[in-house]
Order: sequence, then C-alpha cells, then structure tokens
Amino acid sequence: MEQKDYILREIEKIGLILSYIRQKLFGGKESSSLTIENKFDTASTMLFEESEFNLNKFLSLNTEESNKYISDFKGFSSENIELLADLIFDICIADTSNESKKHLEKALQLYEFCNSKSKTYSLKRENKIQTIKKQIR
Repeated sequence: MEQKDYILREIEKIGLILSYIRQKLFGGKESSSLTIENKFDTASTMLFEESEFNLNKFLSLNTEESNKYISDFKGFSSENIELLADLIFDICIADTSNESKKHLEKALQLYEFCNSKSKTYSLKRENKIQTIKKQIR
C-alpha cells in the first residue's frame, strides 16, 4: 500500500512539474522573447532539478530507447506523457528549423505512445498528431 501511495505521489508530482513548466514558458509576456533553445534549456533544467528526468537525454534517444526510458521512469502516466508531448509541441510548433522538426517527431512519438497506452480516445491528441505530421513533411 505504501508503494502505491509513493507511485501516485510521483505521478502527481510529475504532472505538476510539467504544468508549471508550460505555464512558466508560455504564460507570461516575457516568454515570447525566449528562443527555442532557451525554452528547452529551461524546461530541461527544471525537469531534472525537480524529478531527475533528463529531457536532453530523452530527446537524443531513438524510439525504442525513449519508450523504455519513459516507461521505466516513475511518475509518467499516460496523462503526464501527453503533458510532456504538449510541452515539446508548444515549444516547437511555430518554428520550421530542422532541430524543431526532430523535436516534433519526438512529440509525435509520445502522442502515439499515449494512444497505445491509454484506453481513452482523445480528439485533441489526434489533432496535434495531424498538425505535427503536416509540419514535419
């Protein structure tokens, strides 16, 4: 029972961290002046400091390795995986650089991973998948 409570707290903690990072990067007026690299650095630092999740490492892994990395990481429920995908999506969607396209491919991978893990269909998730596919062509 204690182990279950710990896991539930970790899931909640990761969700709160991801929500806070998105709010910090996109909620204020100063957010528009941040470059994509700065946003990723900020998100990566905050995620690592609060949860020891290494975003830079995660982004560099191939599909199989990144699915394993996120599956093995305590606190990443389907909802939190989707929040991470949303974070990457929000940072990169307005940019057309090759680096952003690579990151959008990772967000696409996360959304598809959510689809395979979640028992709930999400129209919002499907719309983002279609948007990413159009962007990376």
